[in-house]
Amino acid sequence: MIVHSAIVGGLDDVVIDLNRKAYEKLQSKKHLAIVKGATHLFEEPGTLQEVAPLVTAWVKCHVGS
Repeated sequence: MIVHSAIVGGLDDVVIDLNRKAYEKLQSKKHLAIVKGATHLFEEPGTLQEVAPLVTAWVKCHVGS
């Protein structure tokens, strides 16, 4: 099973729009996580702390622990 995942900052409207357009075309299982208050580099305070568990969960699921 192929799973397409993306994590984007909630303040990055262009990237959110591009991901949503791409996801409409994907027929596989997919997940789009939007981190509120973040730009594309997740430099804002607390945003990397939200991204880390999402990445960890993806790696454990698709690569293994």
